[in-house]
Amino acid sequence: MTDPNDMTFMGHLKELRSRIIRMFLFAGIILVCCLPFTNHIYAFVSAPLLELMPAGSSMIATEVASPFIAPLRVTIYSALIISLPYFLIELWGFISPGLYKKEKTFVGPLILSSILLFYAGIVFAYFVVSPIILSFFISSAPDSIQVMTDINKYLDFVLKLFFAFGFAFEIPIATFLVITTGLVSKERIKTMRPYLIISFFVIGMFLTPPDIFSQLFLAIPMWLLFEIGLLISRDPKS
Repeated sequence: MTDPNDMTFMGHLKELRSRIIRMFLFAGIILVCCLPFTNHIYAFVSAPLLELMPAGSSMIATEVASPFIAPLRVTIYSALIISLPYFLIELWGFISPGLYKKEKTFVGPLILSSILLFYAGIVFAYFVVSPIILSFFISSAPDSIQVMTDINKYLDFVLKLFFAFGFAFEIPIATFLVITTGLVSKERIKTMRPYLIISFFVIGMFLTPPDIFSQLFLAIPMWLLFEIGLLISRDPKS
């Protein structure tokens, strides 16, 4: 068997291609397994809105294909989210031969932490952020307006929210890596704190739907998660 350290550049490209193909195949298998539950997945994702809508109102479809496309789109995203651990396992299998033993001891736990934090971000967005934001929007609607949200608009809203919080919850990992690898010292990052906090609010403005509440619900956790990452990190020379 060929030693991974002795592989040529083309050999690494071939291995990378094989791993990407396996990732697509795995995601495809998960998608096929999820398809019979498409309506259940859609019902679960739409529950935060449906539970808050006034009696007698419902979601609507403004396009002919929306009743078919919208649930299918949710299922595809769900399959990708479920496949994430396998994607990272394949990534780990590709990069691990080039790491030193000391690096392997903390990269493995970091990958596991990344998976758990990404899922935690989605769970936080679904169970905490979505109900609060949706409740505010619906309760603030004048009596003359009947709330009947388009299914595609709603899915765009929540999916963007889920992925924004999923990636935002990776901030402690990113902070830990930047400091631990010596890319930036801990003291230097502390001096950059005011600028980073401002950047969190700017990122929240771009990643969330265009309302101040979604932006605050993303920016403030990003700030807190950054502080946690700073707390658990140590400079390599200390």
